Amino acid sequence: MPSLHLIQDSNATVPICRIQKPSLCIVAQGEKIVILGNESYTYGVCDYLAVSLDVPISGQAIKPSSEAPFLSIRLDLDAGEIFEVMKETHLFPESIENYPKSLFVGKMNNSLLDAVIRLVRLLETPRDISALAPLIIKEIIYRLLIEKEGDVFKQIATTGSHYATIAEVVERIKTNFNKPLRINELTEIANMSSSSLYRHFKQVTAMTPVQYQKQLRLQEGRRLLMTENYNVANTAFHVGYESPSQFSREYARLFGCSPTADILRMQNN
Repeated sequence: MPSLHLIQDSNATVPICRIQKPSLCIVAQGEKIVILGNESYTYGVCDYLAVSLDVPISGQAIKPSSEAPFLSIRLDLDAGEIFEVMKETHLFPESIENYPKSLFVGKMNNSLLDAVIRLVRLLETPRDISALAPLIIKEIIYRLLIEKEGDVFKQIATTGSHYATIAEVVERIKTNFNKPLRINELTEIANMSSSSLYRHFKQVTAMTPVQYQKQLRLQEGRRLLMTENYNVANTAFHVGYESPSQFSREYARLFGCSPTADILRMQNN
């Protein structure tokens, strides 16, 4: 099941930064803190973390150990599947003007937990996956949609909502993250003034379009440094910076140390 991920972490010494896709995250053991913009979210065994839009986050398990590692399950969600469940169940948002953040922590309930457990147990009987996994995933989506926070998923699949419009803007920034950010192009996509775009974008993502692009650049830069053996200068230019020194300064602000020191830190962990 390519959308299902089982995660174990017994040595969380460095926060993990990533672009988190729409997903449902459930903790089986331990606690984790996730940071989006300037906002932090802590969730544990009785909670779930739901993400409805691609957002750059940093996350770290809280005091895991080899005796008690952090264990979690992540199910990636597809907007098309969400919309299909909405159509079949007539679970459309009451208003397309009121929308929450793209990331939230909810309280786990028995029905949602039961569906997730049944999905994971299919790994023990692989021959059943193709027939049963799509049905259970639809059930999980339904369970999320009927929760009080479920409107965030309804919004992302509803054409014409401000939330869906911001999702289009996010996709444009992602596709062109290493190019100059042209606010006038984004306002045309959103059919909003620059001030309205700024306000709605920050309401959904907890950051401005410029901050969002910067996070994309720095996280892609970190990936290139860690996995592709790029040097700092080549990485800076590749992700859209005109100056390696500016890249290094902003890298240190986000990750807590210079690119060179970060590489050494990751190699020693």
